[in-house]
Amino acid sequence: MAQYRKKQTTDISVNYAKDDEYMTPASAWENIKHLIPKDKIIWECFYGDGTSGRNLEALGFEVIHKPIDFFEENEGEILVSNPPFSIKRKVFTRLKELNKPFIMICPCAMLTTQYMRGLFADDNDFQIVVPRKRIQFMKHDGASAGAGCSFDCFYYCWKIGLENQITWLE
Repeated sequence: MAQYRKKQTTDISVNYAKDDEYMTPASAWENIKHLIPKDKIIWECFYGDGTSGRNLEALGFEVIHKPIDFFEENEGEILVSNPPFSIKRKVFTRLKELNKPFIMICPCAMLTTQYMRGLFADDNDFQIVVPRKRIQFMKHDGASAGAGCSFDCFYYCWKIGLENQITWLE
């Protein structure tokens, strides 16, 4: 397992690995606004620099977004976030335990892992949303990620009730 260091940020609850310091751009949530249930209180469960929660609120959602420990707390009715990729196995195990709908942005390659197969292979409530183009994350300090993100991500969804198992965004 990767070594984690305490990141000196406003997110006092998460130990980030060096490569976990990337934030979700507003466009990532704008692209799926129509798929996020409007009648549920969102818990944006990984605080980062706070921007993601503010972006979801700007889209008209009611959002709980504060620097608390995802592994100790249980907020909202649906979880919508971009979790630290270095602990994604632990995150998805916890998500399944919480038994709440979620939408998580994570790398495409995660779909073929044994832990994802074990958690969701026979689960008809598990769905994938494929973005039209690569999501360009921002560094924690607000700077551009440079040449751009070098990998593709999906929106991993559970209990969202989408029409198809795979949804391709236009």
